[in-house]
Amino acid sequence: MRALRIFLIVVVILGGLFVLVDRIAVHFAEGEAADKLRTTENLAATPDVSIKGFPFLTQVAGGSLDDIEVGIKNYEAATGNGAEKIRIDDLKADMKGVEFTGDYNSATASTATGTATIAYDELLKTAKSESAEVAPGVTARVVGLSDGGNGKIKVAVEATVLGAKLPEPVYVLSTVTVVDNKVKVHADNLPKFGRVEIAENRVREITDFQQAVDELPGGIKLDKVQAAKDGVDITVKGSNVKLAG
Repeated sequence: MRALRIFLIVVVILGGLFVLVDRIAVHFAEGEAADKLRTTENLAATPDVSIKGFPFLTQVAGGSLDDIEVGIKNYEAATGNGAEKIRIDDLKADMKGVEFTGDYNSATASTATGTATIAYDELLKTAKSESAEVAPGVTARVVGLSDGGNGKIKVAVEATVLGAKLPEPVYVLSTVTVVDNKVKVHADNLPKFGRVEIAENRVREITDFQQAVDELPGGIKLDKVQAAKDGVDITVKGSNVKLAG
């Protein structure tokens, strides 16, 4: 019995040491991965990287990690319009089946899904900022975006009719969708500016707009989008997503 007790104590001690070493190793690996991702994606700040699954060391020995979560607070995405960028807030991606090379200089996830937010003030930059003529004597421009409820965006349109600025913006509810990796805002119903008749296509030149969101980390793409309290919530996905290399 004494020998069995000693054996069990040794097993517990060794198991504890293994867990300790495993957690130290995963903490070190998370830091190295975060630094590598910051360099690869040219990020302004170091991202959060969390390696899931236990034990970590056996995953490393097999050359593959089951699950890695990446968090980037602010990401400047390309817009397809020269040097212009659009800020993506709180980008969180879950990478599955991450294969890496022996020197850790290259890592690729078989699949990735994630979420992020584009603030309304960022999306507003896409709309026409200068007033444009939509009919003789009538000019208009989008001056605000907000949550319209039920997944809709409320678009505020400022208008001037025959030289007189309307006292309040005209509001219209719009549907937001993703088409070809672009966030598209499309008015459900067109705004009215007094009794003036305006062709639909002229009004939509103001109310409807789209924003490309390109060059997201690892080549992930937009999947879905929905209006929310502080901006539009987007989901992203991708396959064969490169984390490094």
